[in-house]
Amino acid sequence: MPQSVVPAFKLINGQLSRVKELIEEQLAVPDSLKISSGAEKAMSNLRRQVIRGKMLRPGLVLLSGACCGEITDVHIRVAAIVEMIHNATLLHDDVIDEGQKRRGEPTVNSLYGNEFAVLLGDFLLSRVFRMCADLEPRVTAVIAAATARTCEGELRQIIQKGNRRLSEPEYIDIITEKSAALFSSACLLGGLLSGASEEQLRRLSEFGLNTGIAFQITDDLLDIIGDENKTGKSLGSDIDKNKLTLALIHLLKEVSERERIAVIEELNAGSDNKQTLAEMLGHYGSLEYVCNRSQEFISKATASLTGLKESNAKEALIETARFVAGKAIYG
Repeated sequence: MPQSVVPAFKLINGQLSRVKELIEEQLAVPDSLKISSGAEKAMSNLRRQVIRGKMLRPGLVLLSGACCGEITDVHIRVAAIVEMIHNATLLHDDVIDEGQKRRGEPTVNSLYGNEFAVLLGDFLLSRVFRMCADLEPRVTAVIAAATARTCEGELRQIIQKGNRRLSEPEYIDIITEKSAALFSSACLLGGLLSGASEEQLRRLSEFGLNTGIAFQITDDLLDIIGDENKTGKSLGSDIDKNKLTLALIHLLKEVSERERIAVIEELNAGSDNKQTLAEMLGHYGSLEYVCNRSQEFISKATASLTGLKESNAKEALIETARFVAGKAIYG
């Protein structure tokens, strides 16, 4: 198994390999679908994409667990569940955004059509349900709540499409639900499975939530200024789908009313004008503002771990949070 690109995950490389192996087992083509070469190719495509992912969320499950006790077989199972939920959302996102590339490879929808991609995402979720069947009720409750919040956040974002008056607090609320909730739950689950105290669980949950917000702020910025050859995925979809992100919210707030009209015209022109928008973001301080806001959330995240005992796992969590805000995160 290839090692994760997240430096701090060297502490858990062996366990992450087990997570990937378990996911591969779950993505084995059912006998009923082996009559279709298309199904086997699509599943193979998805398995490669999963293996090439950074495994951020399962890594957080494992490191949070190690902060409070030993990593067990149940941690491995729950880490795989969290990553499978994430990959199901990516399959559906690529259909919604008409994405053509994911982790350096053509997306399932671009190769096999939207119907197959949506159903493959549903197939992943069905495997998640089966894997949750013998988990403790409190664990399954956390997983179910995180999945529901993720879907609600995605729906809220769709409802706000085209709203050029979207405020920063509204944007933060949306990404908290659609992205950060799963980060938070990953950390909560890791601690819960290690028998952490309620105070430890609260701190881990807050760490994950603020790290997840910083992650999504950074990821949204890369949709405008990123390089597809480096990110490995299609960019510009937020602009094309009329989704306001923090950099654009700040820009629209900073410009004059006359300039605002010009910015909106650039947005309406779609991702072909990304370079012009990027220059505007730099000129009006929006790039700096977004980077500073991301760092603020990372500071909140690391501060929430103050009450946890010192350990290599705790240091790895802090290093992971800083990696999220300080590096280009693409998945």
